[in-house]
Amino acid sequence: MLRKGLAFAALSLGALLALAPSVKAQVANPWELTLSGTGSNGPDFNGVNAAVNVGVGYYLTDTATNALEVGGRQALTFTDLGGSGPGGKGSALNASTAAFIDYHFKFGDHGEWQPYVGANIGFVYGDTVSDSFEAGPEGGVKYYVNANTFIQLSVEYQFFFNKGSDASDAFSDGQFIYGLGIGFRF
Repeated sequence: MLRKGLAFAALSLGALLALAPSVKAQVANPWELTLSGTGSNGPDFNGVNAAVNVGVGYYLTDTATNALEVGGRQALTFTDLGGSGPGGKGSALNASTAAFIDYHFKFGDHGEWQPYVGANIGFVYGDTVSDSFEAGPEGGVKYYVNANTFIQLSVEYQFFFNKGSDASDAFSDGQFIYGLGIGFRF
């Protein structure tokens, strides 16, 4: 009887250990906040260029192997380098607001690596850009440093829906956006 009890305990412990990585990989918090920023200045420290990006997402599904997230992002860029504003002088403020949907794939012993692919659609506006709708594909990778905090590397391609342009012009006249930031699940 003692051997059967020990065997049952050993098998139970083995099953628990086998399932532990997948349980540890699941994050219970459905909301996500991402933050990133950048800055630069002129060679004589006589101007500034700064940008901040904030994103809020919600996970519709979140399993041990994948997750589907929807959300929105706001980007704000300020430039004051003495020649970047309208007419070649002063400062300029540009922004973009976008909605996104991303599909995540979980890799690693505890799901700490999460590459993702998705799409976004939004509006770009400001002093030095033509106000326009934009859309495009996006992708990246998130690395979880603990259960609720990650570092994110992202890339997206924005193409613009300007008046009078056809689809091929809109796609070829687009731009790449790169990002490095930190995120939190809550």
